[in-house]
Amino acid sequence: MAHDFKKLKVWEVSMNLVDDIYTVTRTFPPEEKFGLSSQIRRCVVSIPSNIAEGSHRSTKKDFRSFLYIAFSSGAELETQIEIMRRQKLASVSEVDNLQARLKEVMGMLHNLIKSIDDSS
Repeated sequence: MAHDFKKLKVWEVSMNLVDDIYTVTRTFPPEEKFGLSSQIRRCVVSIPSNIAEGSHRSTKKDFRSFLYIAFSSGAELETQIEIMRRQKLASVSEVDNLQARLKEVMGMLHNLIKSIDDSS
């Protein structure tokens, strides 16, 4: 049942989100290196990582479980981006871009999970 995860559009888009998050968090103040910056980076990396890991599981049910983990990481990231906004750690346009990218990823994950559910 293994998918070539690199061909999944949601994996590609989530990797672009990783790039965007790393770019923005590089501008955070040094005191955030082991705080919010580290937390945000771990969280965003979790999204494509779980898509990739789940794609190599033996059943659709297992794949779906990893997609739910990726989806949950997206919800966590949504909160962290809001903290970034409230703490003014990034510009309004950077935050808006991150929120738009994340919304796209979350929609794609939702649709992929639904397609797996519908095919079961």
